[in-house]
Amino acid sequence: MVAAIDIGGTKIAGALVGAEDGVPLRRIQRPTPAREPGEQVFAAVAEVLAQLRGAPEWARVERVGLGSAGPVAAVRGLVSPVNIAGWRDFPLVARVSELAPGLPVVLTGDGVAMTAAEYWQGAARGHGNALCLVVSTGVGGGLVLGGELYPGPSGNAGHLGHISVDFDGEPCPCGGRGCLEGIASGTAIARWARESGWRPGAGAGAGTAADVAASARAGDPVALAAFDRAARALAAGIAATATLVELEVAVIGGGVAQSGELLFGPLRTWLRQYATLSFVRDLEIRPAQLGTDAGLVGAAAAALWSQHP
Repeated sequence: MVAAIDIGGTKIAGALVGAEDGVPLRRIQRPTPAREPGEQVFAAVAEVLAQLRGAPEWARVERVGLGSAGPVAAVRGLVSPVNIAGWRDFPLVARVSELAPGLPVVLTGDGVAMTAAEYWQGAARGHGNALCLVVSTGVGGGLVLGGELYPGPSGNAGHLGHISVDFDGEPCPCGGRGCLEGIASGTAIARWARESGWRPGAGAGAGTAADVAASARAGDPVALAAFDRAARALAAGIAATATLVELEVAVIGGGVAQSGELLFGPLRTWLRQYATLSFVRDLEIRPAQLGTDAGLVGAAAAALWSQHP
């Protein structure tokens, strides 16, 4: 088994994942204290790992797989998630290794982890050239090229969330401008909708992307426009990537993808306008199959496929 931990801007999840079947067991989840100091964030990771270590199946664990929001420096074991301000070049692998002595600890960016999961057990299975995207609190991504997971030299290849799709766009916390994440993430969808006059209905909560989706299903024009805007940005980023590396399929997962055709309908429409060359025209868009398990299954898959001894 692999002890897998998936670290995002909203939650930290853990599970023990079967190396043969990819099935997560002993699931644990804690909220990410993303606005707190780095040590407090790591304390939440340590709590999840401690819970896993207490499970009877821990005796079968041979590796620890970490999937983290990026960017990451996988070779050096460092993480600097854009949406976790307290972690800048945080030595995540070294710190986790102290809590799991004797076990190899493998770090993977969350987009690459999701890609590994969907290629191993999900919607990209059988496709040798694929892009997989996590559209949630942020936007991450990963690539399969020539039948191999391609994390790149630092582990960040396919990190589509921080390519610019609007050169007059808003500044991004990453230092860029007009980034895909700033338009298509769940956070960005909700922010744009509120700034454009949308208000959540009674009992809808704080006004999240899920609340915007509910309004869109009811026909709210601003909510529908927010999803159309996000879909257009995604289409531009996907088409550019497909043109660069020639893709067969693009798989979309994460919380925003749970909105279904509110996102996928306009995404396919916009993609037809952006992906016009003959070798990208037949690019297929698919919803991810593994849902919230993708980060955990992918962290485990990447650890299993790693050359780490």
